[in-house]
Amino acid sequence: MEKQQNAVGRRKEAVARVYISKGTGNITVNDKEYKAYFPIMYLQNQVELPLKVTETSTTFDLVINVQGGGQKGQAEAIKMGIARALVEVNPEYKPLLKKDGLMTRDSRSVERKKFGKRKARRSFQFSKR
Repeated sequence: MEKQQNAVGRRKEAVARVYISKGTGNITVNDKEYKAYFPIMYLQNQVELPLKVTETSTTFDLVINVQGGGQKGQAEAIKMGIARALVEVNPEYKPLLKKDGLMTRDSRSVERKKFGKRKARRSFQFSKR
């Protein structure tokens, strides 16, 4: 790999742009170290997962721009973006990542609110008298 590659990951309303290049294993999210950006251990593990599966934790530097959604959606968008970027770098990683379900876009999102209801499905409280 001679230059930087990039990929996009999405989850709910979150969109993550991942730029991957040869390096020592630094992960930067929105100009912060990823452990500072995601203080919760579970979310840190989500971000690291594609690198652990392919055993490339110390091979690449990642610069990630993420926007929209909440913390969990952003972490999962980053997870998918990293997986896609790794496949772009080396297509041999695809079966490993696919086996762990990292190449599949999770299409679930928030159901829209319907008129005459309080939320998507929740009705207003019914009073008999």
